[in-house]
Amino acid sequence: MSPPCPQWDPPRGHQDEANQGTWEPLGTSAAGVGGRRWPWRGLSSTVSPRSPPRAPPLVQPRCLRQSALAPLPQTKMEGPALLQVWVLAAVALGGSWATLPDHHVLPDHRVSSETGAVFVHELEQELFQEAFFDGHEDDDVAAPITFHAHLRDHPDLPRWLRYIQRDPHQPGYLYGCPTATEVGTHTIEVLAYNRHTYGTASQRLIITITPAPDGEPPYQGEFLVGNRNVEELLPAAVQETFLQVTAGVWERDDLRVINITSALDRGGRVPLPIEGRKEGVYVKVGSWGTFSPCLVSAASPQSRFRCSLGQQPLASCYDTFAPRFAIHWCNLTLVWPSPTAPGPVWGSGVLEEEGNFQPPTEAPPQDLLPGYLVTLLVPLAVAALLCLLLGHLMCCRREGVAKRDLATSDIQLVHHTTIHGDTEELRHMAGSRDVPRPLSTLPMFNVRTGQRINPMPGSSDGARVPLLSQ
Repeated sequence: MSPPCPQWDPPRGHQDEANQGTWEPLGTSAAGVGGRRWPWRGLSSTVSPRSPPRAPPLVQPRCLRQSALAPLPQTKMEGPALLQVWVLAAVALGGSWATLPDHHVLPDHRVSSETGAVFVHELEQELFQEAFFDGHEDDDVAAPITFHAHLRDHPDLPRWLRYIQRDPHQPGYLYGCPTATEVGTHTIEVLAYNRHTYGTASQRLIITITPAPDGEPPYQGEFLVGNRNVEELLPAAVQETFLQVTAGVWERDDLRVINITSALDRGGRVPLPIEGRKEGVYVKVGSWGTFSPCLVSAASPQSRFRCSLGQQPLASCYDTFAPRFAIHWCNLTLVWPSPTAPGPVWGSGVLEEEGNFQPPTEAPPQDLLPGYLVTLLVPLAVAALLCLLLGHLMCCRREGVAKRDLATSDIQLVHHTTIHGDTEELRHMAGSRDVPRPLSTLPMFNVRTGQRINPMPGSSDGARVPLLSQ
């Protein structure tokens, strides 16, 4: 940090003795102090060369000049003023495209498509280049354009429609396969950005989906093209070439492209940034005729088993698509028409002139007694049988004392009888005991003399009787 500068006051104007004028900075006329030339100007009279000004230069010292590293003074904005600034910014940014100074609105474009067929619309850059051209750009160098598309009043495209643009210098494509639930009109808003001038151009694409008169083809086959990206198969010329090659394998001429999907949308991996590596494209083709034997053999369970082992499937049409289209035959999928059962025939709902309405008859009364008896008697019968079985085991299966004694040896019986008799005799003697109690059971007992003292106090004071005799 630089040392603080002393306080400096600018000098007042110098009064000329002869002319009584005030010197102020104006141009460079005379030499000042230190060989510098200092400006001065007389306010009331001309300058006399005899009296050069002695006033110091009206130049702020270096220490008082604003440094580039010094912080700028911070100004605080009040709450209402800050809110007003935010409101003005929101209003400016929320204006419509038509109010932008460099925005162009192209006329609406209407297209139509049928269900069961692929829909492809190319966003041509030449059309938007003409809208961006203002007479100052070079005609030979086309500005890169980035497209953004979404459904009107919605932030994204409908679920059946996809958008792809690989590079700002390439056109964008809207493609998809509408189904029967998408029949109607869809308004797509397309916004183009000029990457050089930041200009914008908008166009509304009105897509009308109509049901196919013949319906969807019942026989459909899906091929995985491994050497192409999705935008390379979207042009109509490339699709026609693919159908011609497929017609030779399918052996049919009524083929049509139903859908085109990138392999990345099916869970495929992003290819490495190596020349010749492509993401892969699934192309679904439909026909009203059955499949050829070559396609059937390629999608058979035997071919699937060979594919799981890393071998080629059982098909004789490998080289038909080469070298323009590299087909992964292990990913071939064939969709056969499902047999439909005849549905109920609905009538007009109006009775005939002489017909009478026959209401359904009432249900006949049912006899619930058998069911009640079965529900009640069966558990009771089972419980009775269990009681009889338990009683037989507990009462009728007893051996008895006589039978048990006959099965026991005499020595064991005598031994048990002796024990039983001795036990009874001891119990009888204990019940009629008249012998003195053992000395050890008395409360006061002299171990040396064997004298015992009555614990019950008599006429004399028992507390004074010594425990041990002298």
